[in-house]
Amino acid sequence: MNRHSRYLFSFVKTNKSVIRTSHFTYYPDPPTPAQNKQKMNMFQAINNAMDIALGEDATALLFGEDVGFGGVFRCSINLRDKYGKDRVFNTPLCEQGIAGFAIGVANAGATAIAEIQFADYIFPAFDQIINEAAKFRYRSGGIFDCGSLTIRAPCGAVGHGALYHSQSPEAYFAHTPGLKVVVPRGPIKAKGLLLACVRDPNPCLVFEPKVLYRAAVEEVPADAYVSEIGKADVLRKGKDVTLIGWGTQVHVLLEVAELAKKDLKVDCEVIDLVSILPWDKDAICKSVKKTGRVIVSHEAPLTQGFGSEISASIQEHCFLYLEAPVKRVTGWDTPFPHVFEPFYLPNKYRCLSAIKEVINY
Repeated sequence: MNRHSRYLFSFVKTNKSVIRTSHFTYYPDPPTPAQNKQKMNMFQAINNAMDIALGEDATALLFGEDVGFGGVFRCSINLRDKYGKDRVFNTPLCEQGIAGFAIGVANAGATAIAEIQFADYIFPAFDQIINEAAKFRYRSGGIFDCGSLTIRAPCGAVGHGALYHSQSPEAYFAHTPGLKVVVPRGPIKAKGLLLACVRDPNPCLVFEPKVLYRAAVEEVPADAYVSEIGKADVLRKGKDVTLIGWGTQVHVLLEVAELAKKDLKVDCEVIDLVSILPWDKDAICKSVKKTGRVIVSHEAPLTQGFGSEISASIQEHCFLYLEAPVKRVTGWDTPFPHVFEPFYLPNKYRCLSAIKEVINY
């Protein structure tokens, strides 16, 4: 057992607040000051958010493939029983139709919460989302809009999803003015972001890392609340290297920061970007100007992943503060593999190696 493995085993054995899973260790958010809290995993927090949205807004509709039965990940469980089959219902297996219907619902003034069963299958709906939902307000001169449209989609690696059930397509949509795109890291953030998206005057996409549905457990405020869209969260302060990620990768980076402090005496600042579009450029630049070194990490492939936009912006706005080139640690430029998934993911060892590289540059 090498020193990294010995440290990881000791840390997890003594720290009861983390949950071990396939390629990452889950780090829950600290408790909120809210008085009324319930222990929830992430799919329960999402279910709770949609329950609140349906209860607050009599026009709200929830629909998608198998949604009436609770969905393949159980995110909508019991909601059809509570609100009726006219408000919570199944759709045909047609993502383009789901998105098109959702756009019509939103344009008519109702609230649409649509589920795409897997983010990998959102591409048949791409034209509807990009050319219709995102452009309705501009195209109609403000007469129509899709501001009450939210599309949810499970994304990312899950351990056995292979090429059609593991993709992270957030960068495709980040190129589209008129949309908002967010990725939660756990139950508290998932509930707050989903309610924020439902209430936002713009069409929103929520990409939910499906491996977190059950692996992520937190004390979630029971009442309604929102998490700000467009604001990054600094989860760990540091002075030597800035680590940027979102979704599941945030937990990889938090573990890497522990390893770097223990083994390399390097103090890392960890930032959850949270919102892909719009993204918090000010928070990123503030951190990079302090540390001078930065690593951006995501599961999506390297080429044209959203890390490219972050890297370019850092170069443009923080060039004179950099002590090393911006480093990206990502998935590879291949289809997402099945049995080779452990070699594809930007795991803690690849990220730790990147820290050594930028420190020794």
